[in-house]
Amino acid sequence: MLPTYDVIVVGAGHAGCEAASAAARLGSRVLLVTMNMQTIAQMSCNPAMGGVAKGQIVREIDALGGWSGIVTDETMIQFRMLNTSKGAAMWSPRAQSDRMRFAENWRMKLEAQPNIDFWQDNVTGLLMDGETVRGVVTSLGIEINATTVVITAGTFLNGIIHIGEKQLGGGRAGEKASVGITEQLRALGLTSDRMKTGTPARIDGRSLDYTRMEEQAGDARPGKFSYTPTQALTRQRSCWITYTNEAAHDILREGFEKSPMFQGRIQGRGPRYCPSIEDKITRFADKDRHQIFVEPEGWETCEVYVNGFSSSLPEDVQLRAMRQLRGFENARMFRPGYAIEYDYFPPTQLKTSLESRAVKGLFLAGQINGTTGYEEAACQGVVAGLNAHRYVQRQEAVVFGRNEAYIGVLIDDLVHKGTDEPYRMFTSRAEHRLLLRQDNADERLTPRAHELGLVADDRLRALEAKQRDTARLSRWLTDTSVSPAEINDYLTGIDSAPLQQSNKLAPLVKRPQVTLTEMALAVPRVGEGLAAYLPESVEQAEIQLKYGSYLEKEAAVVSKVELMENRVLDGRVDYATIKALSHEAREKLLRIQPETLGQASRITGVSPADIAVLLIHLERAEK
Repeated sequence: MLPTYDVIVVGAGHAGCEAASAAARLGSRVLLVTMNMQTIAQMSCNPAMGGVAKGQIVREIDALGGWSGIVTDETMIQFRMLNTSKGAAMWSPRAQSDRMRFAENWRMKLEAQPNIDFWQDNVTGLLMDGETVRGVVTSLGIEINATTVVITAGTFLNGIIHIGEKQLGGGRAGEKASVGITEQLRALGLTSDRMKTGTPARIDGRSLDYTRMEEQAGDARPGKFSYTPTQALTRQRSCWITYTNEAAHDILREGFEKSPMFQGRIQGRGPRYCPSIEDKITRFADKDRHQIFVEPEGWETCEVYVNGFSSSLPEDVQLRAMRQLRGFENARMFRPGYAIEYDYFPPTQLKTSLESRAVKGLFLAGQINGTTGYEEAACQGVVAGLNAHRYVQRQEAVVFGRNEAYIGVLIDDLVHKGTDEPYRMFTSRAEHRLLLRQDNADERLTPRAHELGLVADDRLRALEAKQRDTARLSRWLTDTSVSPAEINDYLTGIDSAPLQQSNKLAPLVKRPQVTLTEMALAVPRVGEGLAAYLPESVEQAEIQLKYGSYLEKEAAVVSKVELMENRVLDGRVDYATIKALSHEAREKLLRIQPETLGQASRITGVSPADIAVLLIHLERAEK
């Protein structure tokens, strides 16, 4: 009944949508199989995209031609740039999304792609030709042939939902689990394990008293994710902040005897950096309150997401505890929070292309690889879809390096270090984060995406225009002088030393307190000059001036690390004598005895800082 496809994508979450999109843009004929056409690109947990390090990933997806950034821009209700008080490497965009519009927008974009077909069904197994995949079989008994298959099953593989003492089979509230794939992959030689994640209750926003909470508004000048000409927000919805208290904690503790987590009914490891509320009050017993973010789920809906109150306790305990929070005294619940336990496949069984080592033509992406988060899933989808297409075309797989993208860091970590708990991206995981900023993802990745066919000529032309504009602005800042009379009021107002004589703008921009945006408002001639340039070029020129010497040093380190990647260590290093190494690194290095520096860098527990220490030690030894 159905034709033979180049690529079948199993699952239509964030990884599946990006995988289907990437393969289809490259010319593959794609079938996207989902258990429910109404939940394509569902935001299963919080209604937000981006955040620390995650925002950088969304911009990288966009630079590679993916659609996550565009969909976010078109459906966001609030935008904030996080960490602006820190250096540019830490700036991270984050957006609250309209949950329903986000999913609808994704579906419309996928339906507009002529190379993508859809099929609503549950995939229960793979069709095999020896060690090579050749398609899928569904619960209806339908066999669909394809050259390659990408599995993006999320939390659905043998998923079990826990609410207190109740257990429900399912991959998400109201949706059934997927059974069969795990068992077949095990028979084919892969190993699986269990993980857990959770989500908080959803509350009726009409029952909340926002006057008793702290308002968290969006940025005064909201930004966006995509490098394409999407529209910035002209109006925004606020989020709100409240706190737990001892009364709420006491009620939560009453429910511990029925907690699936504390009573051992959940075996999978949960996310370390996003613990449930019961885990928080146990692990941080010295704290008498925890911050809770109250996030609207859309422009019109009254449904509210209670960020920070994830729980698998009985529903009555959740509601009674929540009503102790300021502003929640009369809260009405739409549905309780729950924990979900599911199968994943340790990603050390994959190649860096995300193709299985055991099954040719089979790619895995998203939570099935042990990650958590929409952004981490989506970027794996781009890479899996790209490499699935290249597999069909018998082309060499594409791998992104740790010095090229957070995407490269994530996949390298997964494949070479593995993970036994839900993997979440942080800026600290990227040793070259000064080069991997959210503002320059297009410069890092769009030229390569253009070579690969992921983006059209107009994207490359837009990047080149931005780069020319930035270079022209940098020359203007280097050549233009300002007088003390023009700028001293601004400088003294920000506690920066006033000028004694006229000076060029470029060295002034290097001062830590100075920003071009504020200077343009305070100094009319500067404002008039900057008006001729793109806002993106102004940001780039300022970052390049402020961090120029650091960027050069970091680029030199990258070159050195690339040269050192295959540098031999075997038998030449006494790790016990290198006191600057962390205790865990010394222990792991002594036990494993890696042959090369590249292997050492991939050992779990050996940090980028430890590798830097080893580099210094080797250089000193050679001298």
